[in-house]
Order: sequence, then structure tokens, then C-alpha cells
Amino acid sequence: MTVPNDLPVVVIGAGPVGLAAAVHLHERGLPCTVLEAGESVGAAVRRWGHVRAFSPWRYDIDDAARRLLAASGWTAPDPDALPTGGELVDAYLRPLAELPQLAPHLRLRARVVAISRLGLDRLRTAGREQAPFLVRLADGEELLARAVIDASGTWDTPNVLGASGLPARGEAAAGAYLERALPDVLGADRDRFAGRHTLVVGAGHSAANTLLSLAELAADAPGTQVTWAIRAASPTRAYGGGDADALPARGALGSRLRGHVEAGRIRLLTGFSVHALDPAGDRVAVTVRRPDGGQETVTVDRIVAATGFRPDHGIAAELRLDLDPVLGATRALAPLIDPNEHSCGTVPPHGVDELSHPEPGYYAVGMKSYGRAPTFLMATGYEQVRSVVAALAGDWAAARDVRLELPETGVCSSDPADSVDGQGCCGPAPEPAARGLATGLHGGLLTALPLATVDSGAGGCCAG
Repeated sequence: MTVPNDLPVVVIGAGPVGLAAAVHLHERGLPCTVLEAGESVGAAVRRWGHVRAFSPWRYDIDDAARRLLAASGWTAPDPDALPTGGELVDAYLRPLAELPQLAPHLRLRARVVAISRLGLDRLRTAGREQAPFLVRLADGEELLARAVIDASGTWDTPNVLGASGLPARGEAAAGAYLERALPDVLGADRDRFAGRHTLVVGAGHSAANTLLSLAELAADAPGTQVTWAIRAASPTRAYGGGDADALPARGALGSRLRGHVEAGRIRLLTGFSVHALDPAGDRVAVTVRRPDGGQETVTVDRIVAATGFRPDHGIAAELRLDLDPVLGATRALAPLIDPNEHSCGTVPPHGVDELSHPEPGYYAVGMKSYGRAPTFLMATGYEQVRSVVAALAGDWAAARDVRLELPETGVCSSDPADSVDGQGCCGPAPEPAARGLATGLHGGLLTALPLATVDSGAGGCCAG
């Protein structure tokens, strides 16, 4: 690139991966500006601040951020403790953002609405690589950038309830009955669920988290009913890898969930595809279609849509992106993370080469880089931005020396019909060296298990 080097690299999003990018840019002596749409750093993490992580602190802190914080006298949390989302913000992200090396470069309430090249639309080629990026904010302000690292995530673009990827009939009008993923069932949102019938749709870690909280609530609040609906014919994948999971808290999810289902405290509906939502007084009727073409209706008070997330590439519409038609990740990354193809959930290390687009200098990183694949881990995002920033600094040897060591899930396949008894692909053959493993939706930050109650059990790999 020949864009002026005195222009900053614009980082979109001040979550864990965005702030890690800023730290790596600082270490490389590259100017940067971090734009956060929310009122504070880690705004999306705050939305699930009541949830306890199943990945301990050792996987949740970027190495460069740790170095910078340590130099300021910061005391690192216990590496084996499991933080809540709120603790992740208060004990890590906020102190990091307040450091004098980062604070002057952080802007809050700065929502990006479009990215382009100065004076060029997507059709223009001549002089393109020499033109700086133009970043437009919601208030009309425009910034010029040498490069753009988009770590804005997917929290604000959840998947719909409809099984065909389209909203279910009546879904838009039924908003009063819908809850997005990870409501605070036992805390601030308790009154919306106590004594009511809740339907949780989804087979990932966020669904399991909510189901466990609802089951706990039902033990204290008479009349509370819990129904769990999944599209698959079997909950095997949702129950996950059990004792084979290297993260005990993640592994404990499935066993506890299975126990509630087998005891009848949670009603499980399989082969469940949401077709229509119809308000029925102060309740909502959910019409489902089954694989054999039959239909049935379930009437409930609340619906929790734990159906995952998808990326929104709209702000980059005037850039030249090369996206996989299935996942919405780059074409180079997609086959490495596609849950339709995974065996044993392996995710090879990847960096700048797999994240590059035909638009030089633009990189989507973090959860957004995975498109609709639900297997992202924060540690993966940290290695992504380390590689990308090294490339921006011209250190291609470091950029391509990508290393990733992640804990095994104990889940053999994305096929929900597969068993996890050790007789399939998770047999004695070792994993290839230097390969990471998929660890579940939103980087393993989605389980409500408090540290004191972690026991052996099962947890999924490819959520959703």
C-alpha cells in the first residue's frame, strides 16, 4: 500500500478483539483511532454481563494487552478463574482502555455507517490502492484512514427464528413476546419469566445457558414452565463432549441440561422448525413444521431466540469484498471453519492471508470474520489481529507465523447424529501439530455456571 503512513488505522469496535488490535498497533508504533458505537468499551459484552464464562482468564486476555497492563501495575486475575461478562469489562477491558497509551485514541458513541475509498466507488480501479479509506459516522463526520480493522462483531444482527433463514410469518409483529439471546433470567429480567411458560429456540451454548437458568427459576417460582426446541432430530450435538472437553465449565453444560430434560423439568421438542407466530391475547402461538410435513402449535408466554448471529457487511458495501456464499466469511477462511464440513471441530491457525479481501487494507476480524460459523474463540481473534497488524507494519515473517493453541471440545463432528463415545473421528489419532479447535459461539463466553458448581458433563462445539 502507498496510502500515507501518517494516517491512522481505524479500528471499529472497542470490544476484546478491537482493543487488542489497538494495543498491537501501539506496540508497532502505528497510529490508530478506535471507534465504538456504544456508551462504553465492551458495550456488547455488557449485554451479557451476568453470564459467567466457561473459558478461564488465561484464554481471555491478549498477550500484548497483558504486557501493556502489567507495565502499568495492573494485577492480573487468577488465570484459572471464570469471569462473568461484567468482570471481563471491569477487570480487563476498562483498565486497558483507560491506559494513557490508548485512551486518547478511543472515541465512544461513534457509530460507523459506511466505509469507502476517498473519491472512488467500488467500480473505480485506477489509483485505488493509493487512495485512503473514507470512514463515515452516523453524525455525518468523515475520517480518513490508512487501513480499517473491523472488529464490530455480530451482536446486533441476530439470526431470525424462521427455519429457512427468513423471518417466521408474523415474527416482526410478535416482538413484544420475543427475547434475544442471554436474558438475565435470574436477575434483572426475572419478572418476565417467573410463573410463565418460555420457549427457548436454539441448540448452542447461549440456549443451554438460558435453559439452565430457567430450570433454576422454575424450582423457586411456581408455574414456571420451560420448553426447548431444536431443529435437529437429536440433541446429541447440543449435549456435547462431556468429560472429553478441556474446559470443565463448558463440558458441564450438556450433562446438566441432559439431566433436566430426562427429569422432565425441560420439555424437549426435536425436528422443530418455526413457521409462524400469532399473538393469542397476552400469549403467543408458535406454529411449527416437522420434517414429515406435519404442523403443530405451541402456545407460550415468552420466546427466547437463541438462534445465533450473522455478520452485517453493509457498511463495507463500497469496498471490494470476496465473501464465501455460504458463511459470509472470506473465501480463504470459510473452508477452515465451515460447521458443515468439520470433523472433530478443528480450526487451523489463520491470520492475515486468510482474512484478506481484494480491497487491500480492509480486514474484518473477530466474530465478524467467522460470518455465520458459530465456532469463534476470543483467543482466535487475538491471534488474527496480531497477524494483521504485523502485516500492516510490513513484518510479513511475523504476520505469517500464526500459532493457535485452543482447548479441545471433545465433540467429534458437527453432525448432530454423530456419537461422542470415542468410536468416531475422535479416536486415537492425534490432532495435527499447531491446530486449534473450535470452541463454541462467542468464544466460549456463554455459560451461566458459577465456578463453584462446575462438574463433569457435556458441552457443544458448533453452536447454533
